[in-house]
Amino acid sequence: MFAPRILVLIPHPDDEVVGCGIAIMRARQQGSEVFGIYLSNGVPAAENDWPWRRHRHDARVGRRWHEAETVRGRLGFAEAGRLDAPTRTLRLRLAAAEDTIARAIARTEAETIWCPAFEGAHQDHDAANALASRFAERIAVWEYATYNNAGGHTRRQEFPRSMGGEIVLELAGDERTLKRSLLRAYASERGNLGHIGTSREAFRLLPRYDYSKPPHDGTMFYARFRWVPFHPRVDRTDPKDVYRDLFAFLAATARR
Repeated sequence: MFAPRILVLIPHPDDEVVGCGIAIMRARQQGSEVFGIYLSNGVPAAENDWPWRRHRHDARVGRRWHEAETVRGRLGFAEAGRLDAPTRTLRLRLAAAEDTIARAIARTEAETIWCPAFEGAHQDHDAANALASRFAERIAVWEYATYNNAGGHTRRQEFPRSMGGEIVLELAGDERTLKRSLLRAYASERGNLGHIGTSREAFRLLPRYDYSKPPHDGTMFYARFRWVPFHPRVDRTDPKDVYRDLFAFLAATARR
């Protein structure tokens, strides 16, 4: 897992802390070079925000990138690229993202990819996992757990189900303190990060998934509050559309 050169797929600035912040630190302590590629700016499109906040959209995006730069400096990894696009849109721009990742792999000479788990945490997480699968025959791919709603309750840094071979990093007291501090550094996301655990991080080699189907039975974490009237923090995308788009992309690229 701690290869000499690691490329971390980060769907939104903050996922590097949520899923693998301490693992990044440990890898660097062991001599690994770590690179991160951001697949969105983490902020919903302006038209999906409250009308009275839309004029501040660019400032919100700028703040999120500033927070990412602060965290990146503290963890000591290098940026390998970024896609400055809204959150919840990765499934609609998979080809461009794949090309960006391929170029980052070539430029950094990465030997291992870390990506968020296919667990229904966020549609962009699942899209990033599907993208990573495109490289799994050429490079080792490890997925890191973030959070999910398997079984109807929130699981943090725990996969929906064990498939064998999971590696769990139990965090020491000073590592937990650091992780809490890094989460606080994303102050613009404090309303979304309050539930994140700081006691462990979990990894496993990427299994073979059927991306045409949700990763587990029941409600995806990102679809829990679709019944709520419009709110910017609620993703109203139908999960069926997400997995249809992921499967269609992978099927098309396989034919090529």
